[in-house]
Amino acid sequence: MLVLLAGIVVVHIATVIMLFVSTIANVWMVNPSSSGTISSGLWLMCNKTCSQLPVSSRDEASLKAVQAFMILSIIFSVMALILFIIQLFTLEKGKRFYMTGAVMLVCWMCILIAVSIYTARFTGKRPYFTNPHHGYCFILAWICFCFSFIIGILYLVLRKK
Repeated sequence: MLVLLAGIVVVHIATVIMLFVSTIANVWMVNPSSSGTISSGLWLMCNKTCSQLPVSSRDEASLKAVQAFMILSIIFSVMALILFIIQLFTLEKGKRFYMTGAVMLVCWMCILIAVSIYTARFTGKRPYFTNPHHGYCFILAWICFCFSFIIGILYLVLRKK
């Protein structure tokens, strides 16, 4: 049981780190070109230097929603990790990890909403991009989506042990 809990904590910490990286780094969409690689994220568009992300007025609300939900997912993931540590030492068996699992599933839902909006509104629709593909931050966000769901379910299952 101790090995299982340690493994879950390691995956949870890895998920938090990957969420930070995917939210902060500016490599959600990449466009290789003859003048260099252009990448854009949630905040900036970078070639050799970074500048403000050019967004049309009709897409601005969608981008703000993606930014907000990614930040919320980080907050909920960190909150779930803190709750896990608190509940591990304070609650008796059978009552542990309800809140931790619920908060982690809320984190999962925030990631789902953010990445779904980004996929629907911004995939291949960047100005100055002729042949775009997804960058590592987009892929990390989907990996975090999977990990947070698995961790949330495991926390709910572990409450019985």
